[in-house]
Amino acid sequence: MAEFLELESQDGVRMPWNVIPGTKQESSNCVVPVSAIYSPIRPLPNITLLPYSPLRCRTCRSVLNPFAIVDFAAKIWICPFCFQRNHFPPNYASISDDNLPAELFPHYTTIEYAQDSQIDQSPLQQPPLVFMFVIDSCLIEEEMGFLKSSLSQAFDLLPDNSLVGLITFGTLVHVHELGFAQIPKTYVFRGNKDISKDQLLEHMSFFAKKPKPAGVIAGARDGLSAESISRFLLPKAECEFAFNSILEELQKDPWGVPTDQRATRCTSTALSIAASLLGACVPGSGARIMAFIGGPSTEGSGAIVSKNLSEPIRSHKDLDKDSAPLYHKAVKFYEGLSKQLVHQGHVLDLFACALDQVGVAELKIAVERTGGLVVLAESFGHPVFKDSLRRIFQAGDYDLGLSSNGIFEINCSKDIKVQGIIGPCASLEKKGPLCSDTVIGQGNTTAWKMCGLDKATSLCLIFEVVKKESPDATIQSTSNQFYFQFLTYYQHYSGQMRLRVTTLSRRWVAGPGSIQDLVAGFDQEAAAVVMARQVSFKMETEAEFDPIRWLDKALIHLCSRFGDFQKESPSSFSLSPRLSIFPQFMFNLRRSQFVQVFNNSPDETAYFRMILNRENVANSVVMIQPSLISFSFHSGPEPALLDVAAIAADRILLLDSYFTMVIFHGATIAQWRKAGYHNQPEHQAFAHLLQAPRDEADSIIKERFPVPRLVICDQHGSQARFLLAKLNPSATYNSDGPLPGGDVIFTDDVSFEVFLDHLQRLAVQ
Repeated sequence: MAEFLELESQDGVRMPWNVIPGTKQESSNCVVPVSAIYSPIRPLPNITLLPYSPLRCRTCRSVLNPFAIVDFAAKIWICPFCFQRNHFPPNYASISDDNLPAELFPHYTTIEYAQDSQIDQSPLQQPPLVFMFVIDSCLIEEEMGFLKSSLSQAFDLLPDNSLVGLITFGTLVHVHELGFAQIPKTYVFRGNKDISKDQLLEHMSFFAKKPKPAGVIAGARDGLSAESISRFLLPKAECEFAFNSILEELQKDPWGVPTDQRATRCTSTALSIAASLLGACVPGSGARIMAFIGGPSTEGSGAIVSKNLSEPIRSHKDLDKDSAPLYHKAVKFYEGLSKQLVHQGHVLDLFACALDQVGVAELKIAVERTGGLVVLAESFGHPVFKDSLRRIFQAGDYDLGLSSNGIFEINCSKDIKVQGIIGPCASLEKKGPLCSDTVIGQGNTTAWKMCGLDKATSLCLIFEVVKKESPDATIQSTSNQFYFQFLTYYQHYSGQMRLRVTTLSRRWVAGPGSIQDLVAGFDQEAAAVVMARQVSFKMETEAEFDPIRWLDKALIHLCSRFGDFQKESPSSFSLSPRLSIFPQFMFNLRRSQFVQVFNNSPDETAYFRMILNRENVANSVVMIQPSLISFSFHSGPEPALLDVAAIAADRILLLDSYFTMVIFHGATIAQWRKAGYHNQPEHQAFAHLLQAPRDEADSIIKERFPVPRLVICDQHGSQARFLLAKLNPSATYNSDGPLPGGDVIFTDDVSFEVFLDHLQRLAVQ
């Protein structure tokens, strides 16, 4: 495992197969696709920033890298991707074996370039960030109070030179003119009527003083005056008073709501107006629409439910049966909005805080394609929302490093093609010889737009090996490397434009003796995450898809190909340590919230999958298979098996399932705590024992986004369900014999032992 983590800290990449199956047939036999999980702007410990432009191959446009073959005498380099011979320009004239430019150092496989002109820019010259707050006003007074206090805190944390805009919505959409400080001035639009960008500019009197120019209107350079833009988007320092006074006076939507109806909430119209306004005023800048939504959308093209309370909000069953009449219309609307935002280079962030569903499932496409952040909580007063919002703007060790305007490109050896990317990006439809015919996720292109990206953003790139069987074995020994190059051109959070280049080389094997090599390079954590992203994607896009059957077939196939066994003898079955935890990951993935949608709303499922699709391997593994740490008097904190047997009366367990952290007190510990022993000076050790899991949980929470929900519960208490739902049910209500932990799980699910038993029986057939 350690060598894979080392590769990740060097290049930000994890691959399931670090030795690649070399032919089309071999790779399809390997079940888990040839793929990579790459974090484009992950902070790396020893990355170098070069103050000049990169040198590119004149045929395939790949960047000079340590795998290029260099002829120092002739001043030529040969591109490892297309074998083109390229001449070095005059400024490389002095290169030699002992005088290499940084991009040829063997260990600089990941490197960053910044343009000369931008390295010493003062902060004043750098393009400002733009924040457009879109606020739902159909909230009860209490929620409105929570939201106002969080927003005024967030406003104080914004960078000083950032531009701010404000839209509030309920039955109508109100665009506030922050630049008119004398009295509050707003432009009001009907919530049930779609409005085009041209109509918007017309209504908001952008052309009152000068005639409307011909052609496309795009910001101060194309057709709009700076003063007309500054009516709605103002620097933070200039609009602080106006923003705070509008917030303070913001009232609940004044339109009456009959008792048998839902509030009229035109979420989609408000977001569409925000997108058009930003598209006209600041196209191509790092602008974010931050939407704070407190209930279901009932008006406009993106409505998810009618106003009648007698009609329930769509459930998974309704979506499966195709009986959610508004769903497809809303998804189509948000797909159109996502294309508009991607074209403008803007991001949509979503903060959905309500006990009801708000329509995250429909909005998912717009948030995910633009690389936006998403937070789901049950109230604007919940720490999950309040702390997550603060984390977005806080500077310091745990800042998110929000960057913008990214373009991601892939180059690879000609025997490999790109099937697509599952993750927060949108296809730029740049077709070429590297595109595979089979498409997974955002495919049919070798370039993607990443409007918003941060330190944690991770893409899952899926490749296809197209090399046919080669009868001539001598060819293999000469060039048995596949090369990959990932280029990320982005606006760094300091405002500087940068290009990060990661070039990888992986050995490929084919033929009879290749199984040992493949197993030696198998990264089971990365493989589990790729399978999780794939199964989530298939569940959303393929009708009648059976995820459990698909995962089981894949696992049986993998075990029968790579396991050691005698035919028809299950007891002889064994797996190499490189593969031994993989069945356990698959067992937990089958039971996880990504596959089992029962008891979750479509909004929750969409939320879980959006986070899975953007997090790195370590975090995703915790979502699939939570970690469990045990604290007791007998030993220090130690990892415990994710099993009901881990529960004991004198133990405290800390469960981390990424979205929720549970501190679970055994029965005896809970009795002592209720008796107040931890407050007595002679029981200091007990006080320390109670505090230790809290400290551990706090250290995890402070570096995670969105901030997880913390549940503190006791054995046999109602909230213990958060822990019990994740444990392996090795002892259930109908097991025989005495139980070690004294706890049982009331379930008919099979335990891991039974699952493994069946797997061995099927794998050896």
